[in-house]
Amino acid sequence: MITFDAVSKEYPDGTIAVDRLSLTAPSGQITVLVGPSGCGKTTSLRMVNRMIEPTSGTITIDDQDVTSVPATDLRRGIGYVIQHAGLFPHRTVADNVATVPQLTGTSRRAARVQALELLERVGLPTSFADRYPAQLSGGQQQRVGVARALAADPPVMLMDEPFSAVDPVVRDQLQREFLRLQEELQKTILFVTHDIDEAIRLGDRVAVLAVGGRLAQLATPAQLLATPADPFVAGFVGRDRGYRALGFVSAELPLAHEPAVALGSPVRRALDVALDDWVLVVDDDGAPQGWLHLVGAGPSDDVVAAGMLNLGGTLATAGGTLRETLDAALSSPSGRGVVVDGDGRLLGSVRAADVLDHMSAAPRERGPAAVREGGRA
Repeated sequence: MITFDAVSKEYPDGTIAVDRLSLTAPSGQITVLVGPSGCGKTTSLRMVNRMIEPTSGTITIDDQDVTSVPATDLRRGIGYVIQHAGLFPHRTVADNVATVPQLTGTSRRAARVQALELLERVGLPTSFADRYPAQLSGGQQQRVGVARALAADPPVMLMDEPFSAVDPVVRDQLQREFLRLQEELQKTILFVTHDIDEAIRLGDRVAVLAVGGRLAQLATPAQLLATPADPFVAGFVGRDRGYRALGFVSAELPLAHEPAVALGSPVRRALDVALDDWVLVVDDDGAPQGWLHLVGAGPSDDVVAAGMLNLGGTLATAGGTLRETLDAALSSPSGRGVVVDGDGRLLGSVRAADVLDHMSAAPRERGPAAVREGGRA
């Protein structure tokens, strides 16, 4: 547990970066600090490992004042992940990951074995161990950065915009991997981001900071979306917060049967089963591959090929959220959102109107009591 008790940081020129910040980051949870530039997010984070010393107030980790521990010892017990990974460019991937264990007395051989295990845990092949950071993509470097932070098995991790320097697709992958790791490891994490969507997706609790380092609101993502504390928080969260809140409400909708054809089937077969000008195409395991637009699909003796498919439309997973289900329907070229099981096999489809009708028929489901506290969109 990390606790800030009336913590302030004032610089010699009179600039107040953090103003009497009081909050608790519970053990085993992700607490996200979010806010506009200049609100003291990174300053607050760096005061935890004493890279910046507070002007006043107290920061404790599991009830121990961080100033009571030598700074070097404190930092060895805290994982730290920053933007652009911050890897040592002249050291191999394995040596980067093994840095802290070796500093704390682990033999080089044992530290390398541990590094290889951590690379696999963060989704990298062990063949990367002898590469240098410059030989990796940005997303791969960030994974190495996370592995290095985990190497000493720290109970606390500080993460300063670790995924902001990569493209949206890689960022989504890293966020998913991060949540998977947290489910397994249950670290106490203080995470800084300027992106409210990332904060809502990753945080068990979200602290919104205003310029000047003032805490505007500390709440679960669901509470933040449902009841922003003031106009500043409401404006920062955004006008589409009602749509985002759907990401915390389970979708339990009846599914319509969605006729589908397999890749390699005759187009005539697709014409026979189609409900309209669109038909869903699946592979041999029943996993959706895309939509076939039957208008101008070719002679009736042609077979359905991958190159003929429209890949638009996200997939919703059974037992997922209303936001995922509505997005699947809205993004589908046919207007029918595809719902799959946990193995990615087709279960059925749903239209946007079905989702909206469900919401209208059961308005209480959208209230705070129905929101999954601490859940993630």
